[in-house]
Amino acid sequence: MARNTQVAADHNAPPITHILAEFVANHPGYLAGGWSAAVDHEAHRTFLNWFGCAIGAAQHESVHAALAAVALLQPAPQASVLGRHEQVDMASAALLNGISSHTFDFDDTHLKTIIHPAGPVASALLALAEHRGASGRALIDALVLGIDVSCRLGNAMYPDHYDRGWHITGSTGTLGAAAGCARLLGLNTRQTAMALGIAASQPIGMREQFGSMTKPFHPGAAARAGLMSALLASQGFSASPKALEAPRGMMQTVSTKNDWNEITNELGQRFEISFNSYKPFACGIVIHPAIDACAQLRALGVNAEQIERIELRVHSLVLELTGKKEPADGLQAKFSVYHGCAAGLSFGHAAEDEFSDEVVNRADMVALRRKVVATVDDSIDEASADVTAVLKDGQRVHVFVEHAIGSLQNPMTDAMLEAKFHGLSDPVLGATRTADILKACWAVGGAANLRALTALARP
Repeated sequence: MARNTQVAADHNAPPITHILAEFVANHPGYLAGGWSAAVDHEAHRTFLNWFGCAIGAAQHESVHAALAAVALLQPAPQASVLGRHEQVDMASAALLNGISSHTFDFDDTHLKTIIHPAGPVASALLALAEHRGASGRALIDALVLGIDVSCRLGNAMYPDHYDRGWHITGSTGTLGAAAGCARLLGLNTRQTAMALGIAASQPIGMREQFGSMTKPFHPGAAARAGLMSALLASQGFSASPKALEAPRGMMQTVSTKNDWNEITNELGQRFEISFNSYKPFACGIVIHPAIDACAQLRALGVNAEQIERIELRVHSLVLELTGKKEPADGLQAKFSVYHGCAAGLSFGHAAEDEFSDEVVNRADMVALRRKVVATVDDSIDEASADVTAVLKDGQRVHVFVEHAIGSLQNPMTDAMLEAKFHGLSDPVLGATRTADILKACWAVGGAANLRALTALARP
């Protein structure tokens, strides 16, 4: 018996699956003039930032647990787990490096959609490229195109898809990883459409998992699913050729907003990787303006002992996403704007050490974040923060951050990215090895294959 649907389906959607497949399969790539040197440099920045994040969390308990589970499958040693001795099968390497790259919440962000695009796409591509002996150029081209697919799909569905509770990094990342791997495998348009169709049945990630180990599982699982989708398609496995746009396809199932023009406009001319950003602070992006402001207060001479209270005014989304007042551990603290303010004022920065369980539960940090009084003010942009330190002597010191460090308007420089990379990798691999990896990452587009780079990333 037929049932009524709540939302009218769009039966006249453009053939998005085919359009994206043709784009991925047939785009000429960088060396044939497919995009500018600036876009290509941003791709190298994205790869370098992702690589450092993956190494930095290599010894985290979540990676230990995931690797132990993978080992039960007795995987063949096909690809590397960055920052560790172990090698596993391609799919498991994609999973593990995806988990590791997102564990510190320190990875890249496509600010329009809050997608962390490199985690799913780069994790899948490196595993596949290492096993196949693909060139660095092929990897970078596939990274640009895979991220474009992921973020364009995100543009079309955001914010409705995200507001429904989907972790958009995982749900669109599966498609981006499938597209990138299809490109790396040299699949034709039909095969690439099948890879996207298979991936469309595997959207991954719910926002309910934020603050747990399962949040970084999302980009890892998306990387694995995307890689497997492309491998299946390469062997003739089929899917609906309208899996993305059909009335009961992925996009109309998981979102009531589907702006098809966001996918097709300037396709092949404007690349979403150009709008990627990189985090100076190891937490949710919406906390960054508040941390930046409190770090500026510290630079102005304000210290924790002087504080009566910290008056924080932010957009409602900030408290919706990061309103944990009493985080119990480091993972929860990454979703606490209160802890972010305390860290910024206490340390002047907020890298992974400032989100350790020890720091989060220190008595002075608990006391300071309880002095943060947050107020919703939707006249303030989501990417801004208004902070006033009220001192015990009655003095008020005010800082307004319109664009935090790391935003597109105030981006991290190459030197800042290298310093961040050292902070992540030095404790795992040592400063000398890290310096060698940095050189290799900057030059990856010219590498004959990726195996020398992944060998450097093993302790």
